[in-house]
Amino acid sequence: MTEELTKSQELIARRKSAIPNGVGMFNHATAVKAEGAIITDADGRELIDFAGGIGVVNAGHCPPPVVKAIQEQAAKFLHVSFNVASYEPYIALCEKLNALLPHGGPTKTLLVSTGAEAVENAVKIARQATGRQGVLCFTDAFHGRTLMAMTLTSKVGYKPNSGPFAPEVYRTQFPNFYRYGAGRSEAAFVKDELHRLHELSHNTVAPENLAAVIVEPVQGEGGFNVIPKEYLQGLRKWCDENGILLILDEIQSGFGRTGAWSAFEQLGVQPDISTWAKSLGSGLPIAAVVGRAEVMDAAGPSSIGGTYIGSPISCAAALATLKYMEEIDINAKGRHVGEVIRKRFEKMQAKHKCIGDVRGLGAMMAMEFVHDGDPQKPDADTCGKLMAACAKRNLIVINAGTEKNIIRVLCPLVISDELLNKGLDIMEEELDKIFG
Repeated sequence: MTEELTKSQELIARRKSAIPNGVGMFNHATAVKAEGAIITDADGRELIDFAGGIGVVNAGHCPPPVVKAIQEQAAKFLHVSFNVASYEPYIALCEKLNALLPHGGPTKTLLVSTGAEAVENAVKIARQATGRQGVLCFTDAFHGRTLMAMTLTSKVGYKPNSGPFAPEVYRTQFPNFYRYGAGRSEAAFVKDELHRLHELSHNTVAPENLAAVIVEPVQGEGGFNVIPKEYLQGLRKWCDENGILLILDEIQSGFGRTGAWSAFEQLGVQPDISTWAKSLGSGLPIAAVVGRAEVMDAAGPSSIGGTYIGSPISCAAALATLKYMEEIDINAKGRHVGEVIRKRFEKMQAKHKCIGDVRGLGAMMAMEFVHDGDPQKPDADTCGKLMAACAKRNLIVINAGTEKNIIRVLCPLVISDELLNKGLDIMEEELDKIFG
């Protein structure tokens, strides 16, 4: 007799039948409703959400002011295309982002639909502004899955048989102090890594051929690796000396996730261009390219943008999201949530040698699993076991890192202390069980 499937199992079976296998499925969770930091699945179970839609719902699932703004805009008009008819929500959102994220003087913003689209447009703007073609990126980077963005993305597993890739893209090693420090002080490590940067001009690409350097201040898919502050400042100086534009990808790190509107303001570096998406729209597809006005204005007529740049509904959602974030002080919530997670992760690390590193900025926190305390020996097995064990106890967690050996937390920043600690209790208890 065949065992009857649950509603969630039925939904997953239908997914496998109708959706290509190449679409990622991090776990077997389903969703029919979500509010705050809770997802209700197809069988009525309440799941604690430590994934946050991959960093998209910093302000929580379905914040009431955002839902209301979406409904009100939907009753007015859904689409006219900003290229055809200008409208208030687009302009107001650009004004808000220019004020919130100044780039060292007059600032302008382009709105698009996705993070990958923002990266593509940022590179086009940089090339037009400099008259150069080369772009320098880093190992462990993730910038998207469209052609240029996929080329900039480091992980080979995300682009099997997908070439040829975009030309004039060069890659250097991300200054991952945990993995490559090799007993040096951070200051000595940074000095050596900046020397590596200067060596590029002799063995990789001439700086005068580079339009831009693009880097995540805190790597997302790469494993929440925080760029050393002194390295980013040295990179900024190197770009200035060589007429290269600095693009900072804040798609996952922005809007309170690191305890501030941006990670770059905490690192003391001003980019020429930056890219944003994820939590900007509380789940509606919207992204932004923000930059110095003279750089942004270098793009020729109709050379950037597209049909769906800044959907009016997404713009309304983003404006309401930003207003709500200000009202609840999302940045303070990010700092608080990050402190709670860091303390708990460090407690777990003290008990289990498999946790080689605990790191992050604000609430962008992760722990890395390794064998024998060696940063060069990733332990994806323990990471996978912990994810599966948490899923059985209705806690959604996701991994990161090229080797899938890092647990990252991207819970909504509005999560209650009670729910946050309940989720962390589950992680700690299941880790204790794995190691007996």
